[in-house]
This record gives sequence, structure tokens and C-alpha cells, in this order.
Amino acid sequence: MTLGSAVARLSDADRLLMYHVQRWTPQRWLRWWMLGASRAGDGWLWWLAGAAVLASGMENSYRAFGAVVAAVAAGVALFSVLKRVVGRCRPCYGERQCWHSLLPPDRFSFPSGHSITAFAVAVTLGKFYPLALIGLLFCAVSVAASRVVLGMHFLSDVVAGCLIGATLGYLAFSLLG
Repeated sequence: MTLGSAVARLSDADRLLMYHVQRWTPQRWLRWWMLGASRAGDGWLWWLAGAAVLASGMENSYRAFGAVVAAVAAGVALFSVLKRVVGRCRPCYGERQCWHSLLPPDRFSFPSGHSITAFAVAVTLGKFYPLALIGLLFCAVSVAASRVVLGMHFLSDVVAGCLIGATLGYLAFSLLG
């Protein structure tokens, strides 16, 4: 199997999954959860987490905040470049979701910037504060899942974003922690 055929098979699987997702109307509680998670992943949740870290006054709070900022900044720079280089259009441009009216922040889908940021923050802060890791990962997974459920990204966009974000979070902790 060549790389091209592997990518084509992955793309076909992504499109088939998205076909089913876009024809599905989740229950009301799940719709609210996914809309809320996606909006939280727009950035205000992560700024709130950073402010809480700084306000905690813990010994390593400034290093933790600095590591999160470094991981997120690297993630934003990386996804900004990758989205333009890859140029994959979002699934919602092919067919709009009928149960929500969210608009995507840009035209490009790969990788998911929300997922990169969510996992960069969750992994970095989770390494500094292990007791918070489960809650942080719950938030990050919710943000990532919302991007697929809302039709903003293909599953492979989100998986790549999660892996990139987790890697950046781990590297930021390793270098600055």
C-alpha cells in the first residue's frame, strides 16, 4: 500500500463517518455539551485556567503558566502553517449541520486547532498538577469530540490535533518544568 492510497482510504473513512454524523441529531443534553465545549475551546476556558494557576500562588505557578503559553503559542504557529500547507476543506463546507448555527473560524480543517490547544494546555498543566489531570483531560476530550460532532473537523483532523497538542504539552513541561 502506498502513502497515497493509505491517505485516500483514511479520507474515505473520514468522509463516511462525517456523512453519518451530519445526518444525526444528538439528544438535547449532548447538543448543549458539544456546543458549550466547542465555545469553551475558543480560548476563554484556557485563559481562565491560566489565571487560576497564577492566582493559586503555588511555588511553580509562573513556570506552569509559562510552559502553557509556550505550548499553546507553538501549537497556534504550527496549526496556522499546517492548515495552509495541507489545505483540506472543513466537512461543514460540503454539507452544513442542521441543528446548530456555529460558523468555523477559517476554511481549513487539518489539523484541529481547538484540539491542539486543548491537549497542549491539559497535558502541560496535568504534568505540573497531576491531581487535576483527569479533569483537564475530560475538558480536552470534550473540546476535541465537539469538533467532530459539530461537523467542523474530520476525525483524523482531531486525532492529529490531539497528538500534536499532547506532544507540545509534554515538550513544554520537559523544557520549562
